[in-house]
Amino acid sequence: MIAVLDYGIGNLRSAEKALAHVGANAVLTADPDVVAAADGVVLPGVGAFGRCREALTETGLDDVALDAVASGRPFLGICVGMQLLYEGSEEAPGISGLGVLAGDVRRLPPGVKHPQMQWNRLEPLTESPLLDGLGERPWMYFVHSYAPEATGDVIATCDYGGQVTAAAQREMVMATQFHPEKSGGPGLRLLSNFVHLASTTPGTDGTVLDAAPSGRVR
Repeated sequence: MIAVLDYGIGNLRSAEKALAHVGANAVLTADPDVVAAADGVVLPGVGAFGRCREALTETGLDDVALDAVASGRPFLGICVGMQLLYEGSEEAPGISGLGVLAGDVRRLPPGVKHPQMQWNRLEPLTESPLLDGLGERPWMYFVHSYAPEATGDVIATCDYGGQVTAAAQREMVMATQFHPEKSGGPGLRLLSNFVHLASTTPGTDGTVLDAAPSGRVR
């Protein structure tokens, strides 16, 4: 079972439906008990970082998300859901993120249209189970004006006025700046990979598992 965190922002059902399409028992929920029983947790997000962070706090799902991360279960942040995993964002000075991943979210490079609203190719930097079977430089759909800064957790980038963070992973915490649920076959394959990880990862007793990707390209 995959719990999609329902904190009232955007079209969260699109992620739920895409996960169901690849075979998951996906549940859109704000119930902490349901989230605690899930095999994997997804944090989607669209719109502004600050408003999403406020909504997450207002619903109490910020602590629920942190508990899920600490349990070692596969956790996937999507778009602004990815950005919320970082320490903060230039879009909302003074508002802290969840701090699960180190670094901040920065505005896209100057000289390109903001937002990036287009299909763009992933440039994988390392092997990761999240990216298995996607093919070489798969096309994904992006809608964003901000993206996380480059850190050692980045597993894929895209070219948009320079190299932009497109996906990250630290242990069982995974995140995509693009929308896999809107990215056709490659996006569905990525979600299927996540569901497979959720169905096969042991250890949901609070112990964080070390599943960091290997073979990182520097």
